[in-house]
Amino acid sequence: MQIHVVQQGQSLYGIGQAYGIPYEEIAKANELIDPSRIVVGQALVIPITGSYHWVQPGQSLYIISRLYGTTVEELARINGISPNSILYVGQRLAIPQRRKSIIDVFLYVEPREATIDSTVQEVRNRVEDLTYLGMFSYEAQRDGSLKAPPIDDIPEIAAQSGVLNAMVVSNLENFAFSPDLANVLFTNQTVQNRLFENIVATAKRIGYTDIHFDFEFVRPADRELYNTFLRNARARFRPEGLTLSTALPPKMSDDPTGVYGGIDYKAHGEIADFVTLMTYEWGYSYSDPQAVSPLNQVRRVVEYAVSQVPPEKIFLGQNLYGYDWTFPYPPETGVAARALSPQQAVNLAISRNANIQFDPVAQAPFFLYWDNDGVRHDVWFEDARSIQAKFNLIKEFNLRGIMYWKLGLAFPQNWLLLTDNFTIRKR
Repeated sequence: MQIHVVQQGQSLYGIGQAYGIPYEEIAKANELIDPSRIVVGQALVIPITGSYHWVQPGQSLYIISRLYGTTVEELARINGISPNSILYVGQRLAIPQRRKSIIDVFLYVEPREATIDSTVQEVRNRVEDLTYLGMFSYEAQRDGSLKAPPIDDIPEIAAQSGVLNAMVVSNLENFAFSPDLANVLFTNQTVQNRLFENIVATAKRIGYTDIHFDFEFVRPADRELYNTFLRNARARFRPEGLTLSTALPPKMSDDPTGVYGGIDYKAHGEIADFVTLMTYEWGYSYSDPQAVSPLNQVRRVVEYAVSQVPPEKIFLGQNLYGYDWTFPYPPETGVAARALSPQQAVNLAISRNANIQFDPVAQAPFFLYWDNDGVRHDVWFEDARSIQAKFNLIKEFNLRGIMYWKLGLAFPQNWLLLTDNFTIRKR
């Protein structure tokens, strides 16, 4: 696969000619609504085997081989030239495919009654690219019971494709994560035991193999209580053949007093079979416009995480969405930024004829536009370049895999590059 960023004056037809494939194949791969309309700065995935490099001034086969982790001899062989060849600027060289890493892929699904049919179809379309499907969420109640989501036959569809079903248990209460609810579950042993029994019974009935705790905004004072809760859960689940995993907020140090002070990375790494890092939401509904998961910040979280948790237990979290912020920033009128999928963001840029820019530090695309009332909007989202940067991070730190929030947000370039970079493990 090749990532191509649209330049001024380019057409999809011309891009197809440059890569030697019909433009219709590029349109289909990127799910373009109108192949005649692309915008400057748009990142396209070109569906070819391997990739190409166009020689820049001063580059030699040796320099180019170092860029792509190959050898001069291999570059020369696949391009049918001598290892001593003098290159000319603009010359196209084929780059050999790298050996794929093997990773796990964890995808959250959040089914709702009103859209259950479309969710089921999306699961069918995506299961081949998954190791785990996380059913979000079973809401723990204060009496130890569970409020279940509408699941239809989603677990059966996943299992038939060799995907492991994960039962996500949350401390959601009245549509918000509740530290009070978490405290009740941590401190009331009767309620805690009842919760574990209900989890085990549900897992056996439905066919979940992993119990995934997504408890958020746990109070710093409840840190050890949460650790003990997880140890108790592991002791109850393991005899039943169930694994245990947890979702972790993005921390860069072990500050026991901050907003994430209730989460102990080291303890979770010791107790859980694996953890997922929620490495997103730097840009959020009520923030200033910025990347949702800027690479420089994500890297800092990963660096801290691998110092506390074995890398083979860590999933890097990745958002499948961006935001459209409306001036003024941050929102002073109570109007939240609008969430949108990467595909919606690109279509919006095309409709507004807005050139897409790219932040080299955050490794994220963005653009500006003015609506029909003359109000400024800033849009930050994900594209092929930003997701490739995250894939490179997974390889660099030898992480277990990637976790996505969530199914239902169109991002075709992600799935093309995922299978180009990795072999997806089926456990």
